Amino acid sequence: MQENNPAAAKKKPRLPAIEYIRGISMMGVIGIHVGSQYIGNPVSNIHLTALFEIFTRFSVPIFFFISAFGLFYNLDMENWSYSQFLKKRWKTVLIPYLVWSVFYLLHDNWLYGSGLPSPLYFCGILFFGVAKYQLYFLVLLLWFYLLMPLWVKLVKKLDMLWLIFLLGLQVMFDYWSSFSEPLNLFVYSLPDDSLLKPFFMYRLNYWVMHYIFIFVLGGWLAVHISEFQSFMKKRRMLVTCGFFLSMVSLLGYYYYLIGPKGYTQLEAINTAHQLCPVGIAYTICASLFFFTIFTYNNYPEWLRNLLHLLGKHSYFAYLVHPFFIGYLALAIQKSGHLMTAGIALGFYCIVLLLSVTSAAIMRKAGEALPLINALTIGVYKKTSQK
Repeated sequence: MQENNPAAAKKKPRLPAIEYIRGISMMGVIGIHVGSQYIGNPVSNIHLTALFEIFTRFSVPIFFFISAFGLFYNLDMENWSYSQFLKKRWKTVLIPYLVWSVFYLLHDNWLYGSGLPSPLYFCGILFFGVAKYQLYFLVLLLWFYLLMPLWVKLVKKLDMLWLIFLLGLQVMFDYWSSFSEPLNLFVYSLPDDSLLKPFFMYRLNYWVMHYIFIFVLGGWLAVHISEFQSFMKKRRMLVTCGFFLSMVSLLGYYYYLIGPKGYTQLEAINTAHQLCPVGIAYTICASLFFFTIFTYNNYPEWLRNLLHLLGKHSYFAYLVHPFFIGYLALAIQKSGHLMTAGIALGFYCIVLLLSVTSAAIMRKAGEALPLINALTIGVYKKTSQK
């Protein structure tokens, strides 16, 4: 996603790592959603499921990390305008969110006959971000934007000790929200027509508390960029080891749930996710790892171009990929084939290719007709400034 600070005191050097991480994260999100299709196969391979659903678990929270990093990197925290900030954020996130929500509601009604919601129900759909399963991320991002004065105050005041304390609170809150039996019993005991029930059922879609630490960490590291760069240079091996250790730990937890605990694959991936304690550690380590290798590792020109391409078109690809997943899944269903491992891998590659290609085509079309880019990804034609 594009993050350009509206209140920059001085333009700082561009950090390619932010763009590259966007692309990697988009690929991971597509993997998670393809994995959801794959586990519909009753004999799906547990290792391929782990690749789709566990290895990629950093993908959503790392978006919050780089979003905050991009926001704070050029922000003058002593002299910024909240109203101007929101005005720009509404253009880059709120308008595309509304456009894509309406698009998917109309499209799914046409394709699946799901029907169109009443005005009141439509407002609920927009509030919770459930017009399509990937859109909740934009709702959470909008809530983070609304609370920007709070994040500015936190980032200004926090030191390393308070960051560790915030991390501890994050782990406890996420564990309660994800695994508290009393909470789940309360939520599922509510009548289906209760107005309170959706506010708890969809809490992951709008409770920013689930991702406060990773967002604040991104902002804090951006403000302390010199110290962060020094840390990455001196501790590259430690960062790398931390990433692989946390990845192995999360994968080990998944295999433990399936093996000794006897969980199904679906139960395992719904337990070993990004909000469990080891999942939070994996997200933090992945954020530091990818930022480090994309900042200080040398890559051939073709790979840098590919990473740039994926990052540049990650926003549109993220928003459009369920469209292609839906049609490819219908095609496989009509053909009578099961989603085998080979088909699932091909499915992923095709969805990724179609999503990025369509993003590039629409971005190019938006150069001729700027309204396209404005409505779909919140990118506006640059105007000359005196």
